[in-house]
Amino acid sequence: VRLVESGGGRAQPGGSLRLVCSASEVTITSYDMAWYRQAPEKERELVARVKMYNEIAEYADSVKGRFTLSRDRGKSEMYLQMTNLKPEDTAVYYCQLSIYQRSYWGQGTQVTVSL
Repeated sequence: VRLVESGGGRAQPGGSLRLVCSASEVTITSYDMAWYRQAPEKERELVARVKMYNEIAEYADSVKGRFTLSRDRGKSEMYLQMTNLKPEDTAVYYCQLSIYQRSYWGQGTQVTVSL
């Protein structure tokens, strides 16, 4: 399993970015997946996740209503559409895939929200 994030960058407060997690050697909709983020000097935190049995995304309270997780099985990609970005969204964002008890991670993509 290989996961590669892209789409990070710099945005102004109120702006938008779309992150992409490209997966290889796995059928992504057969497994639970998630987006996490880690800000400097902070613990890694769950941003959004999707369960394979219902494809319903769940969100951290801090991003609810602003971020949207989706998946495209045909492209083996998971997305995180981020809108109304805030400075506190600044972090390295990681995608994660769970196969039974094992987690796979991408290398992360930096998101910076500032004027």
